[in-house]
Amino acid sequence: MKKYQKKTFEHLLMALAVVAGTTMTTGCNPEPDESDMYTITGETAADYIARKVELTSFNYILKRVGLDRNLASYGEYTCFAPVNDAISTYIDSLYNDTLALVPHNSMTANSLEGLSDSLCNDIARYHLANGISTAVEMGSGVNVRTMLGRYVQTETSVKYQGLVALEKEAAIIEPDSVVLNGVVHTINKVIPRSNRVITDELDQHGDYGIFMEALKLTGLKDSLKRSKKDVTYTITDINDNASNYKGPLYHPTECLIKYTIFAEPDVVLKPLLAAEGYSQDLNGLIKYANDKYKDAGDPAKGWYDYLMEKGLWNVRSRTYEKTVSTSDDYTSRNNALNMFVAYHILYAGMPQNELVFEQSPKHNNAWNYVNGCRPFDYYETMLPNTLLKIWSPQGNQLYINRWIANNTLTDQLGTLGPDGMGSESIHPIQRQGVRVARSTDSNLNFDTNIQAYNGYIHGLRSILLYDWGVPNGVLHERLRFDTTTILPEFINNGIRFMSSDDASKLNGGKSGSRVAFPLNYFDNVKSYTEENRLRYNIKGLYNAWQGDTFQGWGNYDLAVKMPPVPTGVYEFRIFYTPMSHGGMMMFYKGKSSSVSSMEPLDIPLDVRVPINDPRIGSTPFYEEGDYGIASDADLRNRGYMRGLYSYKDHVDLETVTDPKCATERNQRSDLRNASLRKILSRSLEIKQSEEFWLRIKNVIPDETDLKWQLDYIEFVPLDIVNSTSLSEDWF
Repeated sequence: MKKYQKKTFEHLLMALAVVAGTTMTTGCNPEPDESDMYTITGETAADYIARKVELTSFNYILKRVGLDRNLASYGEYTCFAPVNDAISTYIDSLYNDTLALVPHNSMTANSLEGLSDSLCNDIARYHLANGISTAVEMGSGVNVRTMLGRYVQTETSVKYQGLVALEKEAAIIEPDSVVLNGVVHTINKVIPRSNRVITDELDQHGDYGIFMEALKLTGLKDSLKRSKKDVTYTITDINDNASNYKGPLYHPTECLIKYTIFAEPDVVLKPLLAAEGYSQDLNGLIKYANDKYKDAGDPAKGWYDYLMEKGLWNVRSRTYEKTVSTSDDYTSRNNALNMFVAYHILYAGMPQNELVFEQSPKHNNAWNYVNGCRPFDYYETMLPNTLLKIWSPQGNQLYINRWIANNTLTDQLGTLGPDGMGSESIHPIQRQGVRVARSTDSNLNFDTNIQAYNGYIHGLRSILLYDWGVPNGVLHERLRFDTTTILPEFINNGIRFMSSDDASKLNGGKSGSRVAFPLNYFDNVKSYTEENRLRYNIKGLYNAWQGDTFQGWGNYDLAVKMPPVPTGVYEFRIFYTPMSHGGMMMFYKGKSSSVSSMEPLDIPLDVRVPINDPRIGSTPFYEEGDYGIASDADLRNRGYMRGLYSYKDHVDLETVTDPKCATERNQRSDLRNASLRKILSRSLEIKQSEEFWLRIKNVIPDETDLKWQLDYIEFVPLDIVNSTSLSEDWF
């Protein structure tokens, strides 16, 4: 495996020179507009800011807290420098904020000098970032981690006629002034930042009045106040066992809690309620939820297996009720309105460009979701043990619970249609899904992609429900989960989409290849021994789905809680990469994290066995006349499957000319960049109401430097595996 190589400062200068040259030769004006050219000076960032008369207020703030010294020193920094008028406007808003918890936000006067040291520190650090982020890079939509530890979302702005905007409001009016130790972007406003928890932030946006009333009435508002776990995180081993290690590794010392709320704005909700005969207010939404959820637990007509099997907590009766309540006990979890609202909330807080693994130049991840596959992910919601699917089937649109018939099945292996592999006729759209309103949508008449202190709020274009079609249609397919989506701590702490550059910046310039974790960091990981070493391979050039993987070594013994799939019988698989430094591990299933509940799954897996060993017997499918159909069957008989056709090789190997390989080596075809799926169970019974913990145990206790990894897992309903008319696709 090769790590992503850090972009050097010289590469930045070359890239900017190329872009600047393009600006000069392709513009409409006969002479270049020098205001748009990239400026390379002999100054530090501190020097540049100090001499710019329009940045004197920001320079004052930097000097007040001593951060000007950082910008005068060796390093690589990105500085977003607000002009004087922007800071003056921001100061006025702070001083006159009637909702501030402390009068005037602790300011002593409505002036630059009236700012407290704490406010100066927050403002300065929110406008500074380690490393270099160019305007071109940010225009594609990235999240820049600031020195304050908060992220800034970037995008190309319609509002500002194509300029790059930060948090939708602060536009870069003078981009990419390159200095000796980084780059300075002059901006027209102070970057907006909310210190409100997610529900209080939503309450400030009048676009979501009805949904906000429902959130308060159900009491779920009070469940979304936490922002950090009250746990001490210590780690004794932050070193790496790799030969090219430049340690120690970055390791988080706190664990943030975040949420995502999907909400219907009033301009969407009111006409949809009216169209079905309901009043355009909270009472109309209550009646709508009652009608849509009342049969969810009915033994004959129901679809919510968790409710039928275990029941939801009723506050008044203090029991688990298996029927949906349509009374006014709205705080009970089995109340229809409560269920409606809960299904709109995720335990992971993400901006829109991280809801699925979108292609991004920042992460150089163009090898994922290729050959016609489209990005998707599944997330657990606050409605107990339920999932929703987010899919980007076309362009940059995001849909929740889009339902395509026979998704993950095909009638023509290797042939690509508009919505999957195979002919279009077998993939009719059963349900368009609920479209997420993107902040870049034209003619958008409500706020969306709203960042709060502990999460994000995204507006919807139609009404989101957990109805019969979700478990029986949307989720009745091959379900593939990346580990970083079933362990929300990766998402909530900015680790899932972190680049190796980002990790190195947080690690004082040292190793950025991996992150090390304390054993008690994840709620859904149980460590049975202090000898576990929990690691995460940062997104980059790795032979892994979505370019990253959860892994570790030591005399390991741990369990990971699996996602709550609908009740059914599944084939259960894991992905792994055969490697000489891999371990031999035994897998177990359990209904809790207790060791006493564990039962073996299959025989031990020796990851050191090469892919072409007769015990596995993988072959280059593109050399076979039937494109590997017969050898696929042989592999399955031995308990294995090839890797993914939707992941192409990112290494400069020779290309394959056969069109079935799309001229790219990929996880399905390549034997050198090897990957496999191991079938751990061909008939795994799952109940939505029961937990499923997967235990991974080292069975070579004398070897403590061999590796385990858990990149992605697959649950496949048996009727899909055993279909006689269609085949599981290669994606």
